[in-house]
Amino acid sequence: MNTVNDKAKALATELAAQCTTTGDIQELLKTLFSSTIEQILEAEIEEHLGYEKNSIQGNNSGNSRNGYGKKTIHSEYGDSEISVPRDRGGTFEPQIIGKRQTRTDEIEEKVVAMYSKGMTTRDIEDSIREIYGAEVSASLISRITDKILPEVNEWQNRPLSDIYPVIYFDGIVFKSRKDNKIINKCVYTVLGIDMEGRKDILGIWISENESASFWLSVCNDLKNRGVKDIFVACHDNLKGLSEAVNSVFKQCSQQLCIVHQIRSSTKFVPWKDRKIICADLKKIYGAINLEDAEYAKEEFREKWDKKYPSILKSWDANWAELITFFQFSAEIRKLIYTTNAVEGFHRMLRKYTKTKTIFPTDDSVKKVVYLSVKEISKKWTQQIRDWGLIYGQLVLHFEDRLAA
Repeated sequence: MNTVNDKAKALATELAAQCTTTGDIQELLKTLFSSTIEQILEAEIEEHLGYEKNSIQGNNSGNSRNGYGKKTIHSEYGDSEISVPRDRGGTFEPQIIGKRQTRTDEIEEKVVAMYSKGMTTRDIEDSIREIYGAEVSASLISRITDKILPEVNEWQNRPLSDIYPVIYFDGIVFKSRKDNKIINKCVYTVLGIDMEGRKDILGIWISENESASFWLSVCNDLKNRGVKDIFVACHDNLKGLSEAVNSVFKQCSQQLCIVHQIRSSTKFVPWKDRKIICADLKKIYGAINLEDAEYAKEEFREKWDKKYPSILKSWDANWAELITFFQFSAEIRKLIYTTNAVEGFHRMLRKYTKTKTIFPTDDSVKKVVYLSVKEISKKWTQQIRDWGLIYGQLVLHFEDRLAA
């Protein structure tokens, strides 16, 4: 398999999603090229000097930074001016681009490879070896990729809106290393619909286990970043989440995903009965109102309870959080009865990360997921369907909370 060609095809797909003209493509590549080269040069001089910028370790070290020089790189995408760091001893020799090098046809591929979806230390190392023919130390590669971590942290802690009409919670599992073992780490995503009807990933949290204390920290994080109210929280009955949401956002209604409830209900139903079971369950969640739904549930009980008692046992236990959507109109019901919005995001995320079988650290997971979030969210420029109608109904339904 030609990995260089595969990465080029993947990159072409990304660019096509965010560019409408050849000029857009050229400007994007030019911006990526110059800014990334400068970040790599910063990592290289830190590796050369042995300490980070402004670190006290540089005091009396015998060599130190000596400002920057300007350099113009000529490429097929145009001229790009970059700032090249210097050291007082004059011993710093950049590896990514030589001192006297001003033109190359290979650097663009190198930079794009490092900013592609597989931005791990191993991938960058392989790309440099394949394209540049040079061996670069793992510590240098780590420094280069770690340059994005401050941006990740800034994004994770950015201020949020006061009110989110709908928020979705869900998780996606990746394999990670811990103490020389391969374990499952879950990346939990919170996707919000804001008052303008646009989707936004509010944050990602990594954990090995679900618990009330974990979800409490997530909810408090959202609150500390500015979220004052959530109208409806949609989720798949994640362990401890309901209690955490209720304790932090006391007025928030909760809606369990109907699709997941159906899957759970029919998991052990033989194929010969599954189709009719699903049809009878649809009479419950597809009812016009709550009264009809409760009637349909009792009809289901009479018909199936002796043969499959566990089905309605689960529905009864979760009933209070399964029927929230009956308070609303058909347009809002369609928005909240399933967590498909965040699951759709995770399906796209899996495509961006499918080549990464094992992540060495949590930071490597954060970097790749963050870069994927940036690319995926670029497509979320439009309001969700029928938002004008939905917004009007939300204003009437939550009038007192919007006026507060």
